[in-house]
Amino acid sequence: MLKVSGLNVYYGAIHAIHDVSLEVREGEVVSLIGANGAGKTTILHTITGLKKAASGQIVLGDTELTSVEPHKIVTMGMAHVPEGRRIFASMSVEENLEMGAYFRKDKDQIQQDMEDVFRRFPRLKERRRQLAGTLSGGEQQMLAMGRALMSRPRILLLDEPSMGLSPLLVKEIFKIIQELNQSGMTVLLVEQNAKMALSIAHRAYVLETGNVVMEGSAKDLMDNDQVRKAYLGA
Repeated sequence: MLKVSGLNVYYGAIHAIHDVSLEVREGEVVSLIGANGAGKTTILHTITGLKKAASGQIVLGDTELTSVEPHKIVTMGMAHVPEGRRIFASMSVEENLEMGAYFRKDKDQIQQDMEDVFRRFPRLKERRRQLAGTLSGGEQQMLAMGRALMSRPRILLLDEPSMGLSPLLVKEIFKIIQELNQSGMTVLLVEQNAKMALSIAHRAYVLETGNVVMEGSAKDLMDNDQVRKAYLGA
């Protein structure tokens, strides 16, 4: 579904991403793991058009994305749940979800999809009229995911969904990601909590200073001594 080939990204003179190639097949959860500053978020920003690549190719299905504007990428079936949630704090929960459907033309289906989001995230239903900025961190993460789902994506890009959440909420968020995948959603997951990420992923890539240094099935990486010592605290 998504193929990235030979991606190079710069911040001024700094070569942040070095010839990165990865792929996400339909129906998979693929995880990008690595330390802070490894380049994981930069890769997601480049895939979704928020950052321009110096070279390389990004293909969604049969469509080359390298020069496509971010708002057009959303309409092609890719949704990005950014690091730090980036919800609209002064708008209600319901209005945030409506923003997720901003480009959709099938107005009759939007309400139905909102009810689906509320079924998946019952806490958001309880707070549908509440200002999003007054939600807890976990609720804001649920809202950011719900807003992304309102665009009816085929592939969901999640950036650090566990950041700043209690262990209990982290488990809840990852359970929801698994359920989304089981219902047919393809997921590219960037996550510093490598243990949680590998526990739900089919495959993973390990990133160090902008380079893919290892890739394989999540199980193989979980059993790899190097990965265990560096990322799993074992």
